[in-house]
Amino acid sequence: MRRTVLITGASRGIGHAIAQELGEAGYDLVLNYLHSRTQAEQLQQDLQQRCGIRALAIHADVADEQQVDRMVRQAEEQLGGIDILINNAGVDLANLFRRKSSEEFRRTLDVNVLGAYFCARRVSEHMLEQHYGRIINISSTNGMNTYYPMSIDYDASKAALNSLTHDLAVQFAPDIHVNAVAPGFIGTASELDGYDEEFLRQECEKILVRRYGKPEEVAHLVRFLISDEADFINNTILRIDGGQMGSC
Repeated sequence: MRRTVLITGASRGIGHAIAQELGEAGYDLVLNYLHSRTQAEQLQQDLQQRCGIRALAIHADVADEQQVDRMVRQAEEQLGGIDILINNAGVDLANLFRRKSSEEFRRTLDVNVLGAYFCARRVSEHMLEQHYGRIINISSTNGMNTYYPMSIDYDASKAALNSLTHDLAVQFAPDIHVNAVAPGFIGTASELDGYDEEFLRQECEKILVRRYGKPEEVAHLVRFLISDEADFINNTILRIDGGQMGSC
């Protein structure tokens, strides 16, 4: 049976790579976006034509509970219920600690934590009814013990997302499996933007494989975690960081 996957923040970076991976694997997709409408619609058309799947590109701010409900209702009406949720949408409003505003801090928590909660709560209705579901939260090694003072709100949000992962796994057992993937330094356009070569070299020296990761590598792991082969993996935070020192 073909499953339907909702990927939040699907138009760019890791979300885009996950959409490509799962589309090629034959999953129907709901591609959530906030600002990148053109990229999301191009991705939708490409996956439909190339992979022969059903795909929807839907605008919604996951930090807004009503927009989440509208998005899921639209997906249910056109594709049926959501079987698998990938909570990928996130913001990192890096700023010096003394310059970081309460609005920045609040927005980061709203998107990265409340957004994941709103989406999980809404799609869990269908998952529990059918006694099957998978939820993957895209966290970060920043939520464990790899810290950047300029990202104090981001670090806190990812630690909270890890805790939410454990709580939801207990709440939804045994029908829905809830896991998190915690990437380290991944070479997305947004991750590399603004950094000079010397900084990137220093960061790579902290990684045992001596390179930053690829979005496609995160997507491979997500694909495995939602497959039947990973049926005994639940309530777990999986690091994918190349052996990043300080994230153990």
